[in-house]
Formats: sequence, C-alpha cells, structure tokens
Amino acid sequence: MTYLLLISLAYLSGSLSTAVLVSRAFDLPDPRQQGSGNPGATNVLRLGGKKAAALTLLGDALKGFIPVMLAQLMGMNGLVVGLVGLAAFLGHLYPVFFGFRGGKGVATALGVLSGFFWGLGLAVLATWIAVAGLTRYSSLAALVAAALSPLYVWLMLGHLALTILTLALAALLFWRHRPNIERLLRGEESRIGRKG
Repeated sequence: MTYLLLISLAYLSGSLSTAVLVSRAFDLPDPRQQGSGNPGATNVLRLGGKKAAALTLLGDALKGFIPVMLAQLMGMNGLVVGLVGLAAFLGHLYPVFFGFRGGKGVATALGVLSGFFWGLGLAVLATWIAVAGLTRYSSLAALVAAALSPLYVWLMLGHLALTILTLALAALLFWRHRPNIERLLRGEESRIGRKG
C-alpha cells in the first residue's frame, strides 16, 4: 500500500503546473494560450523573461526530484522508485489539476533522473547544454538528451528496470515533441532567445 500511495502522490506532485502558477504570480499570459502553447520553461522565457522561466524550470524539476528522493529515502526498490518517477512525469504531461493539458516534461524528466542518481542529472543536463549551445534549439537539445538518457542509466546504474522505465519516459517525451520534430524537419522551429 505504501508504494501505491507514493506513486499516487508523485502523480499529484507532477500535476502542479509550475508554468501556469508562475505566470499567474507574475501577471503573465497563460502559457497554454500564448507563444507555443506549451506550459514549460522555454515558453515562459519567451513570454515573461529569465526570472519567471528559471522559477518554472526549478519547480518542474523539483516535482520530479522530490518524489523520487522520498521513495529512495524510504528504501523502496528500484522498480518502485522508477514507477514513482514515471508517475511524476505523467502528472506533468497530463495534470489532473489543469484539465490534463500539461507540458512536454523536459525539466521534470531531468528532476526524475537526478533523483535516480545525481550523475544522471548532470549527464543529461550537460547533453542538453551542449546541443542547445550548438544549435540554439531547445527542443532538439531535449530530444538528444532524452534519446541518450536510457544509455546513461544503464552505464551508470546497470539497473534493468530503471533503464526500461527511462526508455518509456524518453518515448513519451518524443511523443510530446511531435510538433517540434515536424517544425525542425521543415526548418521552422523557434530558436532559444526568440520572443513569443
């Protein structure tokens, strides 16, 4: 019963839309209605600037990180820890508190992986920074980092269940980025720093 409670709480944690809450606090447009329409840090950056975007990024990462760390501290096995992380991620994608209209999950995925092991978070973040710095495409950086994340999990932890769950997380992230992938292929994707 404890693991079911943890998974449920992780989903509810993920369902807190940081982008919407921060935008309301800063009196910014609803990120679901303006810019790219995605309630995430990149869209908040376009709509409201660096401070609001940084708070969104931090909040989205923490709602993945905290449930996973809690499960770790409670001594849950790797499978349960992975399911807790996946539940938090799904909460971000499909938040019960915001009509199931969530973000694409990049920062929350980073928080989840950092909860698994801090080195994973660093590896994924370094990958994102490198690709974003070279291309100025946040979405492409996220896709490359997501694609490599199951490999990072396997190489650093050697845990089959966590690797499979990370693969599921990466597949969901790719699914949510379908419009971005199409725009990237057409050369129409917005670059980092472009105003919405």
